[in-house]
Amino acid sequence: MKYIPSSIPEVVLLEPTVFGDERGFFMETWQHKSFQEQVANVSFVQDNHSKSSQGILRGLHYQLQHTQGKLVRVVSGTVYDVAVDMRQSSPTFGQWVGYELSAENKRMLWVPEGFAHGFYVMSESAEFVYKCTDYYAPEHERSLLWNDTDLLIDWPLINDTPPLLSDKDQQGVSFADADYFT
Repeated sequence: MKYIPSSIPEVVLLEPTVFGDERGFFMETWQHKSFQEQVANVSFVQDNHSKSSQGILRGLHYQLQHTQGKLVRVVSGTVYDVAVDMRQSSPTFGQWVGYELSAENKRMLWVPEGFAHGFYVMSESAEFVYKCTDYYAPEHERSLLWNDTDLLIDWPLINDTPPLLSDKDQQGVSFADADYFT
């Protein structure tokens, strides 16, 4: 496994070693000891799996309490995955990173606690799986506007068509008006 720090050092791109031939492939997607040594000393308590159609954007979500670190990957299709630093005390506060994750490139992204997270489906559909360091707590969840003019996230929109959003994500707040971590 290769662990590649992003321009926000706590957000880490993981590239697994894939062993493949005409029969298929094998890869290790996560190993506790290696992850603790290379990325973060965390425990995962919940795994999630979602399927979305092309043009759907989920996020940008975070929880103020029961904060969640997430190890995310795509098992079918392609997404553009984004993490936004919501930690006021951080030198990268308000900055974001984005990566294409796909079933083909098999990359994973570690999004630590203190970050808003979201993804946009670029393929016909995508299945997205992720491990969380705490349980979902909807009463503490917040949502940022996907197209906030302070963040200027460069989403790779298909034909420049606005994404499909849930009601919750349509009600997202601007970064300037968001609740932050200290």
